[in-house]
Amino acid sequence: MPIDMKVLMNHIYEYKKGVRRMVLFTCNKKYERYAVGRLERQHIHYILQPVGKERLNLFFGRRECLEAIRLIVTRPLNQLTPEEDFILGAMLGYDICAQCERYCERKCRS
Repeated sequence: MPIDMKVLMNHIYEYKKGVRRMVLFTCNKKYERYAVGRLERQHIHYILQPVGKERLNLFFGRRECLEAIRLIVTRPLNQLTPEEDFILGAMLGYDICAQCERYCERKCRS
């Protein structure tokens, strides 16, 4: 099993155990069918977002989180405002102090 799929399985495990409410998984598009099939079989909600020609972002998790993602992530992640980036990181459970530092850094550059 490719390492990308092992990472996906770990993310799914953590989601199912309640460690995470939402996950962002980035992989090669060649794994799309497998990843989506796995999520659908486990009745996990997801959103796909292309990243260039060969990669994709796969957000999955709680329905209410994904509804917010649909409103926030309307363009490539590198084009999000500092505020949108901060919210996304917080939703994904990233370290809040690191998110604050990242926000301040990005805000000062813009």
